[in-house]
Amino acid sequence: MKDILVTGGVGFIGSNLIKELINQGHRVTSLDDYSSGLKSNEIDGAKYVNLDIESIDKLNGSFDICVHLAAKSRVQPSFKDPKEYFRVNVQGTMRVMEWAMRNNVKTIYAGSSSKHHDPSDSPYAMYKYLGEEVCKLYKNSYSLNVEIARFYNVYGPNESLDEEHGNVIGIWRSKIDKGYPLPIVGDGNQRRDFTHVIDIVDGIIKIAFSDKQHKDAWELGTGLNYSINELFKMFNDKFNCKCEYIPNQKGNYTLTLRENDDLINELGWSPKDRLKQHIDTI
Repeated sequence: MKDILVTGGVGFIGSNLIKELINQGHRVTSLDDYSSGLKSNEIDGAKYVNLDIESIDKLNGSFDICVHLAAKSRVQPSFKDPKEYFRVNVQGTMRVMEWAMRNNVKTIYAGSSSKHHDPSDSPYAMYKYLGEEVCKLYKNSYSLNVEIARFYNVYGPNESLDEEHGNVIGIWRSKIDKGYPLPIVGDGNQRRDFTHVIDIVDGIIKIAFSDKQHKDAWELGTGLNYSINELFKMFNDKFNCKCEYIPNQKGNYTLTLRENDDLINELGWSPKDRLKQHIDTI
């Protein structure tokens, strides 16, 4: 049994991770300011602390592992408030690294597949890139035990349905509930490596409980991708819905796809393509 801190614990990925950690018998504490996460995402058996990530030093307790998920997410909203994205995603990450170093806590940082594109495309991409660099600084210069788990396009239970925090699947679910057409940015040919949160959680836990260290980052993607047009076909087959094409947006990458198999080959991770099954069960 381990004492585990999850930052962003009432968010989408955090709530799914905490549920599994509790099921495995660990003691889990969530640190979250509830700015985007939901109280309804709280899991019985976990401890919940309402704190901003920059106030992590006020947290009481001793921990073996920290999974740092707290972040401002999504590309488009980052253009509207780059200072807040910097505060949370860069300064907040540095605070976590300082806290982890002082308390000798192994830390898993939630990276982003945006790392594989030009970071200057958006504030979100730049600050997630800088977050990874902060982790590498503390790992290489201060010998902090920190690993980067680089996520691809995550979907599944508890995903956000609002446009500020949700991904395309969550946003489309909300549009369907309201009877609106599904927005497709650009020509819809951009491809995404959609990864179910079940597999993300399994990958995080494998990294957290392994002694292996990666020289760069563990990549958590399926290694498959679908175009947004193909995704719409799955939704249309289920819901008989309409779409509308809207102008392309800054930071809209043409491709995301897992770039190494290290988590599979070294830690036995086995992600599945669950996308159509997920849509069919919405």
